[in-house]
Amino acid sequence: MADIAKFIEEIKGMTVVELNELVKALEEEFGVSAAAPVAVAAAPAAAAAPAEEEKTEFNVKLKEIGAKKIDVIKAVREFTSLGLAEAKKLVEDLGMIKEGVNKEEAEKIVARMKEAGAVAVME
Repeated sequence: MADIAKFIEEIKGMTVVELNELVKALEEEFGVSAAAPVAVAAAPAAAAAPAEEEKTEFNVKLKEIGAKKIDVIKAVREFTSLGLAEAKKLVEDLGMIKEGVNKEEAEKIVARMKEAGAVAVME
């Protein structure tokens, strides 16, 4: 048992590069792949990680129209495939402009809405 504990302590002191080389050497020596056990072992860590990860998909919702309703409708149509009547209804209802977009596009939409005189938020 003392040898196993010593071996574990030695592994704890290794760098990531050294651990990678050890895994490759074990795979070659025994003709196995460590891919499945690593994925299974990483799954619990991945489940706990989302609270720390940066959000990647955003919804952009209209909060206020402002004084330039027509400009806001035109801006909404730039980012959607809505017709004039649908875009007008979305603006009047303070609806969701776009869902599931990346951060860059969401920021672009919010900036364009501000430019048109409206207030939009990323959720």
